[in-house]
Amino acid sequence: MSQILAPIALKLMTSRRLVKSVFGGALALLAMIAGAQQVNSADNSEWVENPAPPPPAFSKEKWVPIEMPPFVSLKVGVDPNTLTVGTDGVVRYVVVMVNASGSVNAVYEGLRCATDEVKTYARFSASGTWSPVREPVWRGVAENSPSRHSHAFARQGGCRDKFAFNKEEILKALSERKQGPFGSNIN
Repeated sequence: MSQILAPIALKLMTSRRLVKSVFGGALALLAMIAGAQQVNSADNSEWVENPAPPPPAFSKEKWVPIEMPPFVSLKVGVDPNTLTVGTDGVVRYVVVMVNASGSVNAVYEGLRCATDEVKTYARFSASGTWSPVREPVWRGVAENSPSRHSHAFARQGGCRDKFAFNKEEILKALSERKQGPFGSNIN
């Protein structure tokens, strides 16, 4: 009789270990998600922005396009090598803008998805140098006039449901778009 019960008992113990292991892993995942949501939560009164790193070097040729409204004559894109998502939930990136004559401008920004706000840290000038913004402030992405690139970036992949994902997810969302919000084919 014990020879029959031993394999059943062993299977039961193994099943319990498996359940505990799966359950423990699920709890850890939920805790991680909850922590990320706390960082990304708009009502987190204890949120503190990490110090922004200096503006990164960027490529004038290799960037992921951002679709702009038809009245915008600039070609606009994000250099994927400059894209980071901080532990504070801020997506930092360089937007590259090229006009019809080939002149290049760039802006180093931070996007806080939880509050739908953007902050400009520095501007790249035609002289080839970064000029830091003296007192950068958070503004609503829709208030970033006259330029709408941060709003377009946020809606086309920079944020999803007021949440900042990791770099790979953002780049995937930007590159998988077949048609932008303004109706043009962008890939």
